[in-house]
Amino acid sequence: MLEHFPFYLAIIVLIVLLIMLGNRIKVAYPVLLVLAGLAISFIPGIPVLKIDPELIFIIFLPPLLYEAAWANSWKELWHWRRIIGSFAFVVVFLTAISVALVSNAFIPGFSIALGFLLGGIVSPPDAVSASAILKFVKVPKRMSSILEGESLLNDASSLIIMRFAMVAVGTGQFVLHEAALTFVWMVAGGVAIGLLIGLVFLKAHKWLPTDVNMDIILTLVTPYAMYIGAEEAHASGVLAVVSGGLFLSYHRHRFLSGSSRLRGENVWQSLVFVLNGLVFILIGLDLPEITSALKAEGISFYQATGYGLLITATLIVGRMLAGYGALIFTKIASHFITVADKNPGAKAPLIMGWTGMRGVVSLAAALSIPVAFDNGVLFPQRNLILYITFIVILVTLVLQGLTLPALIRKVNLPDFNDHLPEEETEAMIREELAKTSLTYLEQHHPADMEQNFHLRKLVTVWQKQLESDDNAVVPENVKSIYKNILEQQRTFLLARNKAEQRIDEEIIRKFLHHIDLEEEKLNMG
Repeated sequence: MLEHFPFYLAIIVLIVLLIMLGNRIKVAYPVLLVLAGLAISFIPGIPVLKIDPELIFIIFLPPLLYEAAWANSWKELWHWRRIIGSFAFVVVFLTAISVALVSNAFIPGFSIALGFLLGGIVSPPDAVSASAILKFVKVPKRMSSILEGESLLNDASSLIIMRFAMVAVGTGQFVLHEAALTFVWMVAGGVAIGLLIGLVFLKAHKWLPTDVNMDIILTLVTPYAMYIGAEEAHASGVLAVVSGGLFLSYHRHRFLSGSSRLRGENVWQSLVFVLNGLVFILIGLDLPEITSALKAEGISFYQATGYGLLITATLIVGRMLAGYGALIFTKIASHFITVADKNPGAKAPLIMGWTGMRGVVSLAAALSIPVAFDNGVLFPQRNLILYITFIVILVTLVLQGLTLPALIRKVNLPDFNDHLPEEETEAMIREELAKTSLTYLEQHHPADMEQNFHLRKLVTVWQKQLESDDNAVVPENVKSIYKNILEQQRTFLLARNKAEQRIDEEIIRKFLHHIDLEEEKLNMG
């Protein structure tokens, strides 16, 4: 381990450089990292990076899911719940069936159970890849919300399918009523355990005399506690982390101080940056080990690659059909229930169908397949499943990842008018915050407004809807009043976000971030 330490450091530096390059040439960094890992793997003498399959989920998955849950908007998730649910559960299940049937028909030695296992592994699209690509092109808010919401839940559904398939492969049987009960417990138990552990950590943050560093450490421990707790209870660890993360994200202003939120955000961004980079470069670095194992089993490189391309084509076609199937279903359902949009148009499903890049979860799931069962019998087709998964990830990342920006520009998606224009929203909120602050001062500190120069200056600023002078020295007797005003502004923003669907929550969060910064300046002044 020690002799390879310089190599690991070099990998971290390479990740940083490649992401910088990706930002410069406007190419999603997962594509560059996978290709770089593949290129490095052919260099003679490169150490083979191995990760214990049983630890792959625990190392990478909980923090990545938890950070994604914190970044997501519960308001948007609920608004688009039907389409998100259909893609995260129904489409994943149908994709797994398609892969199972195709692999059973065309790949020698693949049973339906093994096909379902492969389908569960490769069915969930990767949110990191889509997000990295979409930041270079402008897409409607609804599309990014649906993709982010889908990515939170499809990992859980695919891993549940994978777990059932592994049992069927190992035992050779599938008992429907037992599977149904297990499925219910995995879903309900995972959500319940995640919420319960989330509530415990929320109370710990509030009741214990923590400081900023302790708060950050607790947030780092939280997703692992949720995941391990649920898995020990044979429930879904993914759903536990997602549900608990959403719960704590929704209540973040109740139990975390402004300083903890600001500094914790920086820590988490750095952690997720490194984890994502490592996973994508590991995908490329892992190829030599997979191919050598295939050769030992007598499976040719070209034959295995053909199987991988066949499964990739199945996934791409299946997701495209699912996109237009959701459009048809929405039109029919609008006659019977209230839907978010009765006529989403034919262009959006095309883009949704093409955003099917695979990545982190698929790699982790494939690597977690045990080499052998408990009785010592080798797991059938493990190396071929690993290679097919690698081909799926590589082709979807390179093919779809590189062409998606051009496709979005070519399609020219309409403005769905789901949210108010950004400039209009910011101007409206700035004016409302000024009114909220003035009303609070008039009701609670009328005398101070007349006698205190600094408060009069703030009043003038709010009246003109401008920002305060950052260099002004605020006296101690004014700081307390100003902090109360900031808390009033924060309360107003949270309530405004709940009350108005057409206000983009990202704008609300930007103003909340600014309030946290103002508080931090007061604390440091």
